[in-house]
Amino acid sequence: MRLRCLVVAPASLRSFLPFMNFAPTRAVSFAISLIAVAFALNAPAAHADTAFTVTSANLRAGGTVDNAQVLDRYDCKGQNRSPQLGWHNPPEGTRSFAVTMFDPDAPGRGWWHWAVVGIPATVDRLPENASASGFLEKLGAVEARNDFDIDGYGGPCPPPGKPHRYVITVYALNTSNLRLAQGRPSLMFDHEISTATLGYARMTVTYGR
Repeated sequence: MRLRCLVVAPASLRSFLPFMNFAPTRAVSFAISLIAVAFALNAPAAHADTAFTVTSANLRAGGTVDNAQVLDRYDCKGQNRSPQLGWHNPPEGTRSFAVTMFDPDAPGRGWWHWAVVGIPATVDRLPENASASGFLEKLGAVEARNDFDIDGYGGPCPPPGKPHRYVITVYALNTSNLRLAQGRPSLMFDHEISTATLGYARMTVTYGR
């Protein structure tokens, strides 16, 4: 009994076969097989997700801010601890990181809660309370003065009513020195960050009273 072998050519080649006025010989079939293998070897491989992402042990994207991260002054009774953050797969060429937290739902131009630059490229996470504990200072990072007129982190404390969104962004920067001094306005930090950004990872959380 003779065995028959079915040769399946790539779609791009099969589209030309109807125009061939001869039955494929063994040599032609073999050549098609080799081309099919070459197509398979050069096809895009399935890769793990390599997007630049940010995660947190304290926060979940789309979730609600816990009391530990809420402001601890005025009529807000939180602990004002900056959240734990970790980031993964920054773009090639990253020389430092920056972190910001911004409320776009506050009246006017929004409200800056946190801005920090100068996080070394070798660092891929911040512990909870990195702002007040001195951890960032030990890294050589510098923090802006937020819109509460506080240097460092100031947690959510929106007016009673509709919950506000809080956008936390980790920026990968192409420089390790933005020449920003501790306590300069957050808006200035934001401008300088924008001039050196290679990519960013972002999560949005909410809080209301």
